[in-house]
Amino acid sequence: MIELTRLNGETFYLNPFMVEQVQSLPDTTITLLNGKKFVVQTNKEDVLRKILEMYQQVGMIGFQTKQVNQDE
Repeated sequence: MIELTRLNGETFYLNPFMVEQVQSLPDTTITLLNGKKFVVQTNKEDVLRKILEMYQQVGMIGFQTKQVNQDE
């Protein structure tokens, strides 16, 4: 679960596996697979980061590492 904040300041937890899309309209709007929508204070980039971190925690995606070329 990821913690988010509604526009009224109330925090809640959302199951990131139910997220279909995240938009900035200009407020961040999260649409779930069942069509339910949440408008949150959290910006789109932070929502996406939290979702990716959750996927990493449960092993759905690996950690990305940047390789640096020593010759540059």
